[in-house]
Amino acid sequence: MASAQLTTNYYSSSCPNALSIIKSAVNTAVNNEARMGASLLRLHFHDCFVNGCDASILLDDTSNFTGEKTAVPNANSVRGFDVIDTIKSQVESSCPGVVSCADILAVVARDSVVALGGPSWTVRLGRRDSTTASLSTANSDIPAPTLNLSGLISSFSNKGFSANEMVALSGSHTIGQARCTNFRDRLYNETNIDASFQSSLQANCPSSGGDNNLSPLDTKSPTTFDNAYFTNLVNNKGLLHSDQQLFNGGSTDSQVTTYSTKSTTFFTDFANAIVKMGNLSPLTGTSGQIRTNCRKTN
Repeated sequence: MASAQLTTNYYSSSCPNALSIIKSAVNTAVNNEARMGASLLRLHFHDCFVNGCDASILLDDTSNFTGEKTAVPNANSVRGFDVIDTIKSQVESSCPGVVSCADILAVVARDSVVALGGPSWTVRLGRRDSTTASLSTANSDIPAPTLNLSGLISSFSNKGFSANEMVALSGSHTIGQARCTNFRDRLYNETNIDASFQSSLQANCPSSGGDNNLSPLDTKSPTTFDNAYFTNLVNNKGLLHSDQQLFNGGSTDSQVTTYSTKSTTFFTDFANAIVKMGNLSPLTGTSGQIRTNCRKTN
C-alpha cells in the first residue's frame, strides 16, 4: 500500500515548526467561529474521496482548468479555503516548498476535531499535491445526504471502508451545519422523525424557499465533538435522511446504540477510521508536487 510511504515524523527535520504553526492557526480559526472546525474536517473528507488525499479540492477553476469546487456536493457548501490559504502562507514563510497542501488538510482535520473536544490521533505525513482535479468524480464519489443505508455502505465500501467504519466516520456530523435544501424532504415527507424536533426545524426550513438556511447536524451540542449525534439518532433526531438511515431498523442500529452510550468507543473507532481515510491513494515520492499556492498548480 502507498500509505506505507507516509510517516509520522515526515517534517521533523525539513520543517520542524509546521505542526505547531498549523495547530495555532486552526485554534485561532475555530475560536473565531466554531463551525469552521467542521468545515475544515469536511475539506479533508471531500478531498480524500476524490482520487485520494491530494488537495485536488483546493484547486480553483480557471479559463482552461475545471476543478472540484463547483461539484454538487461542494458548490455553495465547502468552505474554509481562506483558513487553508493563511496556514499555507505561514508554513511557506517558515519552510518554503516543503509542506504539501494535502498534508495541511490532514493535520487541520485532526486539529479541528481536537479543538472542539474530540479525540486526537497521529497524522501520517508525506502526501504530495495533485496537478489535476476531477469534477465528475467529485459528483459521483462523495456520498449524498439522500442515500439509503445500502447506498452509504456501498459508497464507503468503494473506498475500502467497512460498514462499521462508515458509521464511525458519520459521527463527524456531531459538529457542523447543513442547508435546508439538504434536509427539507426529510422534514416534510418522512415519518421516522421526532415530532417536536421536526416542528422546530420547519420554522427555519419552510417547504419552499430558504434553501440556504442552516441548521446544526447535532442540535444537542452543535459545536462539541462528542457522541451526541448517535444519541440523537436513537431518538429519531437525525437531521439528514442519510443520518437517520444509520438507525432505522437496519444492520447498523446496534453500533449506533453502542456509540450513543460509549463515547470512548466512538472516539477510538473514529480516529482509526480517519487515519485510514487519510491513507487513501496519496501521491508520494516524485508524484505530484508541493504547491506554493494551494489554489493553483505551480
